[in-house]
Amino acid sequence: MVVSDLTYVRVGNHWNYICILIDLFNREIVGYSAGEHKTAELVKQAFRKVEGNLSEIHIFHTDRGNEFKNETIEELLETFHIERSLSHKGCPYDNAVAEATFKVIKTEFVWNETFHTLEELKIKLWDYVNWYNHHRIHSSLGYQTPVQYRENNLKKFV
Repeated sequence: MVVSDLTYVRVGNHWNYICILIDLFNREIVGYSAGEHKTAELVKQAFRKVEGNLSEIHIFHTDRGNEFKNETIEELLETFHIERSLSHKGCPYDNAVAEATFKVIKTEFVWNETFHTLEELKIKLWDYVNWYNHHRIHSSLGYQTPVQYRENNLKKFV
């Protein structure tokens, strides 16, 4: 199962957005994107970053935001035979892993960081995701990194 959400980040004098896709098996960020608008296209860009076969994603869980619940995303999910799962109305706990991951991202990556351009945000986000997946240990994974946990449990990407 892959969960996703978006959050805002200040770039220069404007708000930009980050979208992440997280594999629930090992908390690995398998897809991500950054852009000026909170749209389905930003979500599609995150899916384009997934290195594995998208058909191996069985369930895609999100909140009920318009960027996730639209024809563009429905077509993507249908194409790769991915089942949709939506949070219940007014229940943010249904997407708790994505929310918790963004809390970590804002604390470790965004806080005290200045992004002058969207390009700078994208480069630094790539670097952070690499560090998060390969170097950051997680207590929920037995103090292993997401990649170590996946490799130790013989699970392939997504």
